[in-house]
Amino acid sequence: RHFWGWLNAVFNKVDYERIQAVGPDRAASEWLLRCGALVRYRGYQKWQQDYNGLPTGPLGKYKIEAINATESCIMYRGFDYLDGLEHVTEIKLQKCIYIQDECLQRLSKTKNLQKSLLQLKIISCGNVTDKGIIALHKLTNLEYLYLSDLPGIREKETTVHVLQRALPNLELELDLE
Repeated sequence: RHFWGWLNAVFNKVDYERIQAVGPDRAASEWLLRCGALVRYRGYQKWQQDYNGLPTGPLGKYKIEAINATESCIMYRGFDYLDGLEHVTEIKLQKCIYIQDECLQRLSKTKNLQKSLLQLKIISCGNVTDKGIIALHKLTNLEYLYLSDLPGIREKETTVHVLQRALPNLELELDLE
């Protein structure tokens, strides 16, 4: 188990030279796929899941529009890859064992995501608490938030109230016990 944690940390190490060389969307695609996530590009219906099948073409042609990180090993140390992404409208974090409050705080501070992110789903991420969910209030354009199976959410009413006050247009769907 310790070995896998170490390996996942290696997969999440940010290569800033690679971001410079191939652009933020390509570098983030490589990171996400390496960690087991899927990406969908703007103008395409199909999810990209094969690292070796990443599309080639002119730099900047493929812009990440959606991220499905179900059962992936993405973790905080890789989140710098998200900084340059300007077109991400949806993110799904499901059964991500390394996602915790700091990740959601980092996500909500990412300037480009504050502008572009419209839909966010957080499902069965056991290390997420009210603190992380409340941090999402900085995602000012967020239209839809789905929260399910988050045992770390202890103050559901308070958390919901804070989000609804900060984001009056947010559609919030809860499946929490």
